Amino acid sequence: MTIQYTPKVQVNTDKARYTENELLTDYTYENTIVEKQADGTYNVTPTSLDFEFKVDLKTPKTGLLLVGLGGNNGTTLVGSVLANKHNISFETKTGIQQPNYYGSVTQASTVKLGIDSNGRDVYAPFNSLLPLVHPNDFVVGGWDISGLDLASSMRRSQVLQPDLVRKLEPYMKDIVPLPSVYYPDFIAANQNERADNCFNREGKDGEVSTKGKWSHVERIRSDIAEFKQKNDLDKVIVLWTANTERYAELIPGVNDTAENLIKAIKNDHEEVSASTIFAVACILDKIPYINGSPQNTFVPGCIELAETEGSFIGGDDFKSGQTKLKSVLAQFLVDAGIRPVSIASYNHLGNNDGYNLSAPQQFRSKEISKASVVDDMIESNEILYNEKNGNTIDHCIVIKYMKAVGDDKVAMDEYHSELMLGGHNTISIHNICEDSLLATPLIIDLVVMAEFLSRVSYKKKGDAEYESLHSVLSFLSYWLKAPLTRPGYQAINGLNKQRAGLDNFLRMLIGLPTQNELRFEERLQ
Repeated sequence: MTIQYTPKVQVNTDKARYTENELLTDYTYENTIVEKQADGTYNVTPTSLDFEFKVDLKTPKTGLLLVGLGGNNGTTLVGSVLANKHNISFETKTGIQQPNYYGSVTQASTVKLGIDSNGRDVYAPFNSLLPLVHPNDFVVGGWDISGLDLASSMRRSQVLQPDLVRKLEPYMKDIVPLPSVYYPDFIAANQNERADNCFNREGKDGEVSTKGKWSHVERIRSDIAEFKQKNDLDKVIVLWTANTERYAELIPGVNDTAENLIKAIKNDHEEVSASTIFAVACILDKIPYINGSPQNTFVPGCIELAETEGSFIGGDDFKSGQTKLKSVLAQFLVDAGIRPVSIASYNHLGNNDGYNLSAPQQFRSKEISKASVVDDMIESNEILYNEKNGNTIDHCIVIKYMKAVGDDKVAMDEYHSELMLGGHNTISIHNICEDSLLATPLIIDLVVMAEFLSRVSYKKKGDAEYESLHSVLSFLSYWLKAPLTRPGYQAINGLNKQRAGLDNFLRMLIGLPTQNELRFEERLQ
């Protein structure tokens, strides 16, 4: 057979076999089951399970629909794709800048393959291991409660360099977001003035109706189907990058099961948020849906619906700056045997995200997602954290809106830790980052990897039928503050652990063993 896909990384193994359209891989998954005994000893049992994996090697024509297309992240995403696709260079105060995708794992990072004959590490581009959709090929559209065209929205956002904005305007001036759904109770009241493009509002500033929520689901499904047909797409992915909503109250009989959630939508229950309406619309049509904001879009009934329908979901909240650093530094301290006792995190920013977060209920959603990042690190070390010494970290989070700084988010952190013999260590960090230019590569990676993971299936050795991965795409956790996990499983927040899982999954699929750093070539005689 003719192989349509030519691997850039050729692995000499009989574990991975390429056919005309598929990659077939045999893999033995090894783990250990641990039982801690009453006397403090551990009973450890190695386990192994044989799997067969299958990867569809065809990269589909992929559409991306953003909820919040006209916001800072949406316009920056569209602008970055257009700049790279059309190779638009632009002038900055330091010289001519070529377009790139810096900050994107899939486009600008590498994976270790092994060593060369001299024992030196060899790395390959992340996107060279397996066929991934390229962001230049994204067909982008979406919804927004603001009806500004994207050129005007891009200027309003004040994110991109002036010369690049000027060059992008001809490409973006005719792109207008689809009307979105607007539930004022879930976002800050200060967003009302922007909400002039809502299909549940009479005119630009008329009365908003939160009745007919099931019709809102159907309207979104229709929008997605029309977008897919109009652009002759093989696949569509929807991602929420709109305003942070308040948390929805979890109510038995309303959003605790899939059946109850559907019933609640049809009964126009007030605790069904706009983001959950979008999620349900996507789940029912098996459209992968990713939540890039911190609210609890995926209430238990929504997760159950995704599992029932076999649809992919991922979330929550982009992990771009302060929290990404925290997920590395806190893990480093705990792994080093140092005991963090307090973390104080302060932010101020002046974009519309900060404006929306200035409302207490929306801030609370963000506070919850940021606070959970150290939970599994505390649980990993019972020497440092226990009933006697205390099993929590005093973790304070502050976010303030300051219009003057715009998209340049300022983050200040202080890590206060306990050392041996009553000593203490304090690490203070001051970080200024361009918020949307950090978040946009995460959107790219989430879409690229969600699409790829939808092409992976597996079966246990001896089974007849292949199955898709579980509906909750926890492999996406590297890019998310509060990773959504399969019900009953613990979230992993440590950034290095999350990246190791990604790298090893790709390595496994092409027939390589999982990565280790034993380096026996050097360390043994």
